[in-house]
Amino acid sequence: MADGAKGLWSHEEAAAYLGLSEQTLYFINHKGKGPKSYKVGKYRRYRKADIDAWLETECAAK
Repeated sequence: MADGAKGLWSHEEAAAYLGLSEQTLYFINHKGKGPKSYKVGKYRRYRKADIDAWLETECAAK
């Protein structure tokens, strides 16, 4: 990860961390089922802790 390793991750960094295409992450978010994200200006940003929490929830639900 680039600078996002210490703070907010870009959409591209979050998708790479999850092993998803950027388009798939956009689709999951559009459906309201993706990890918590933040709108910073015109960009969507993610925190690693929120992504990890979402992963734990998704794994526990299955």
